[in-house]
Amino acid sequence: MPKVVITGGSGLLGPWVIREFVDHGYEVLNVDTKIPEQRLCPTLLTDLTNLGETFEVLAGADAVVHLAAIPAMNIRPSDTTFYNNTITTYNILEAASTLRIQKAVITSSESSYGIVFALHPFGPQYVPMDEAHPQLPQDAYGLSKIVNELTADMFHRKSGMQIASFRLGNVISPDMYKNFPSFIHDADQRDRILWSYIDTRDAATAYRLAVEADGLGCIRLNIAADDTSMDIKSRDLMAAKYPEVTDFREPLNGYESLLSNRMAKEVLGWEPVHRWRDYV
Repeated sequence: MPKVVITGGSGLLGPWVIREFVDHGYEVLNVDTKIPEQRLCPTLLTDLTNLGETFEVLAGADAVVHLAAIPAMNIRPSDTTFYNNTITTYNILEAASTLRIQKAVITSSESSYGIVFALHPFGPQYVPMDEAHPQLPQDAYGLSKIVNELTADMFHRKSGMQIASFRLGNVISPDMYKNFPSFIHDADQRDRILWSYIDTRDAATAYRLAVEADGLGCIRLNIAADDTSMDIKSRDLMAAKYPEVTDFREPLNGYESLLSNRMAKEVLGWEPVHRWRDYV
């Protein structure tokens, strides 16, 4: 039975990722700073800013899924956010590399493109935004995610470890769909995230598929639903909030996502199946 260590398994997304791996026969260890509400697997309370502790919890693992992070700006001071997110990722990959763990998936963000927390607002250069779109953050959180992706590049060059960096859209658990009627008709809401979302269950499947895939090298992948989180067509959303954008790289005749998930589908064989319209 292969063993996977999942960091941050006590958070919003973590329990769904743990459940996905457990349900597919993996031995799972959750590493977090708090005990989860539901015990799905063993948990070790760990300070991942401590490299020694990080080595200890990864010993014997076949793969690591790194979810743990300060998840947004304005939760902690900027320097704390940057330090925590970068040093924990460095420690995870340093320990995994030294222990000869062959596969890792780390959690980046759509925030790395810079639009989400921009002090001086700006829009995308084109839509749907794919992984080649420039990353132009004005904030410590978005910058930390870019640094983590570059850290992954370095460890791949050093050890050959396969590392996938997931640029997640807005993570939505099933109980959060009840909130959708409050914003789905208002283009002014959620515009900074290009109205994106990803169901926790679909994200969890993507993490498992990335661990099970071979030959990925070191790769960045957007992970988003096929549609936006709005009941307004995608071209109308863009016209309302980003009228300066004229570079449309797909037809966009309906409610298509403006954060492209095409590459994740191609390389992982992944298909998101949970749509908010089926629950609201």
